[in-house]
This record gives sequence, C-alpha cells and structure tokens, in this order.
Amino acid sequence: MQRSMISTALSAVSLRDLALVQAVAREGSFTSAARLMNISASGLSHQVQKVEQALGITLFERGGRGVALAGGGARLIALINDVLAGAERLQAGALAGSIAFGGELRLGVPATLGPYLLPQLIEPFPQRFGEARLTISEGKPRGLLRRLAEGELDAVLAPPGAAVPGLSSRRLFFEPYELLVHADHPAAGKASVPLATLDPAQATLMAESHPGAHGSERIQDVSLESLATLVAVRGGYTLVPVLAHDRLASIPNVCLVSVQGQAPGREVALYWRSATAWGEDLAGLGDLLVDLAGRMPGLTPVIEGGAGQ
Repeated sequence: MQRSMISTALSAVSLRDLALVQAVAREGSFTSAARLMNISASGLSHQVQKVEQALGITLFERGGRGVALAGGGARLIALINDVLAGAERLQAGALAGSIAFGGELRLGVPATLGPYLLPQLIEPFPQRFGEARLTISEGKPRGLLRRLAEGELDAVLAPPGAAVPGLSSRRLFFEPYELLVHADHPAAGKASVPLATLDPAQATLMAESHPGAHGSERIQDVSLESLATLVAVRGGYTLVPVLAHDRLASIPNVCLVSVQGQAPGREVALYWRSATAWGEDLAGLGDLLVDLAGRMPGLTPVIEGGAGQ
C-alpha cells in the first residue's frame, strides 16, 4: 500500500473542524461564526487553533474588530473549501439513486419571486421527487449564488448573468412586468398603456430589477407588497412581475395595467454547482419548473438542455 503523506496531527482534524474554519473566513468574525455554527466562541477558537497547528500555519490575524486572513490563509481556505466540497460530493454520491437530492433540496429563491412561484411548486415537488424535502431560503440573487458556491444551498433560482466559476445554469422562463399605478393615475382602468407615454419621474422602481432605469426613483430591500403600498400612498407607478398580480391587486388604491407592445420583464434561471452529484435530479427539477411555467398565465418557458448539460 502507498504510504500516506498525511501527518498524524492533520489526520486528527475533522470535517467539522474545517467547516468551522470556513465559517470564520466567510463571516470575518469568530463571534458570528460561533453563532452560525452553534458552538461557543472559546470552543470555536480552540478548534481553529487545532487546525492551524495541524497545518503548521496561522490562518487568521486576530485582533481589532474583525478577523483577517493571514498571509497564506486565503490559499489554504480555498483548499479547505475544496476538501469540504469533495466530502459533500462523496456523501451525495453514496446517496445518489436512492432518494432524490439525498433527501433534501436546499433551494434559494429571490424574495421577489418566492412567494408567487413556490405555491405552484409545493404540490408537484413531492409527487416528482418522492421522499425528498424542499427547504427554501429567500434573499438577494447575489447572496444566494454566493451561498450556493460555498455549499450552503443546492440550487438557486436567479436572473441569468455573467458566468460564475464553479456554477452551471439553465434558463427556465421569461416573466413580463406589468404596470402598477395609483388609482388616480391617468392609466388606471385602461386595458394597456405604452411605457413611452409615462413620465419616468413618477416611477418608483426596484433597483435590483431595474438597475438601468433613468429619471425614476429606485429603492432597495423592500417587498413587492411594500413597493405597491408606496405607490398607493405617494402616487405614480411602478413595474411589477406578473406572477404577483393576484396579491398586489388586493392592495387598496392601486390598479394593475398591462404594458402595451413588448413588455419588459425578467428571465429566471436555475443555478447549481457544476460538480454536484445531483445532476439527474436537477435536470428533473428544471423540467418541472419549465412545465409549471408553461401552465402559468403570462410566463414564457424556455426549452433547452437539462442540468446535466
């Protein structure tokens, strides 16, 4: 047998120890990492020191308000991430074929999409994937993709964008926007309105969904319901995704109006780690979401290859 090159000290380091180091690097704080990993700050510090002693290098510079990576820390953190990702693939590979997603799919969804799409997914998911449990995390697309890359999530729904190293994606559907206007707005009650006839200065838009909008007020970190309430109180108009129509239509003092001509909108894609062991299951999830989009009014499904491609 080939003699192992792993030292006795490093052999005593567990995957849990490496995960604690990863958490400190990600959070930039021993206190935050300890809270996240459900361990005392002193216990966390001890385990991190154990890893540092086993590797023979200082990973973090301690002191001040936060924690910074030491000289060679960034390179070794990248290797620790690789080890933990490999362990995840090993576990997933052992479970592959028995229970879909190994029993749980951790799905990240933008907060402006989740409340309106997920009710349509809840019922068919167990019919398609048997005993697998669906766990949902909401947030901003950028943060969700970061958590996906770091292994905290298994898949993410987000607008397609620039390629992310280590991640693959599949476009699912296009969702148009419609106008939400104050009840006293001249467009209220009309079947459709051309965007070109509206005053951009009267618009209140989500910065995340409309980053290139000019002449309008852009806001961040609010729900679509809060955005609609702003219009109801302040007047003017906004653009909202069509999936939110039923919920937003119940808000007093606003009306929903179709955009005349080619409506703006957003594409939604499914992201996953390229090295995942759940390629076949993710292909099935993509197919399910595309099929659901084809049944939902207003959405245009995108037909292309599955997650394994």
